[in-house]
Amino acid sequence: MTRVTRALDSDLMYSFRRTPGAMIAAALSCALILGAVLAPVIAPHDPFDPSGLSILDNFLPPAWDAAGDPRFLLGTEDQGRDLLSAMLYGLRVSLAVGFASVIFALILGVTLGLIAGYAGGWADNLIMRAADIQMTFPAILIALLLAGIFRGTAAHGASGAGPLALLVFSIGLSFWVQYARTVRGSVLIEANREYVLAARLIGISAPAILIRHILPNVMGPVLVIATINLALAIIIEATLSFLGVGVPPGSPSLGTLIRVGNDYLFSGEWWITLFPGAVLGVLALSVNLFGDWLRDALNPRLG
Repeated sequence: MTRVTRALDSDLMYSFRRTPGAMIAAALSCALILGAVLAPVIAPHDPFDPSGLSILDNFLPPAWDAAGDPRFLLGTEDQGRDLLSAMLYGLRVSLAVGFASVIFALILGVTLGLIAGYAGGWADNLIMRAADIQMTFPAILIALLLAGIFRGTAAHGASGAGPLALLVFSIGLSFWVQYARTVRGSVLIEANREYVLAARLIGISAPAILIRHILPNVMGPVLVIATINLALAIIIEATLSFLGVGVPPGSPSLGTLIRVGNDYLFSGEWWITLFPGAVLGVLALSVNLFGDWLRDALNPRLG
């Protein structure tokens, strides 16, 4: 029996096939991610090509409207860019920031959680007290504070990878506590298991025990947290971009499109805000629903 066959016959896949909500959520998430990845191929226009833009095409309504243009299915925004193309490219930025933030938070939180749970003593106290302090501040406040500090100290008009890296750092730093506390609790249980005691007895080093033996047994809850945090990271990125301290203007995301549309919402250009907002809502909801199913499937006691 191959690995693929065993995976398809596993209890997890059986639960997935018996949960329509999880299947729909996974299909929507995969469709949006695929659309973002294939944006250069499927986007009708290149929103970053100045030669293809015309200020005369700005604020065109969707194609089905009487004043619409068949070239622009969902209309255009204030600079005359095709909104559908801008959304596909913006979705790439939002997903890239979300995934990178979650990966950074996962690596940092899991590492500190392993150290705190296995070493104990002053290391455990130091890491957990830092976690307790950070837990008193909302994640969006931490991300907003760090992003604001960078914007205030960086050179005027900074753009490129620097602001994006800082955005990933600020969002990821606000999530590491959940991973650290979860992994620490699991390590405290696993450290007293027979297989860990046997590994210590035969002289295996502590890092090897943590990475090869304990880590695989604590990854289930970590993956659940990562899935749910992905939706939160995307929403936080959109919020920061909406407030003007997130993604630079040269790299539009869903949040920047919503912010642009909000400036013209009451003048009748509703589509600039509505469509990116709908995509953001569907993406966050589908990832959250998939994360909820994964949590229940990996921990039947919660079912």
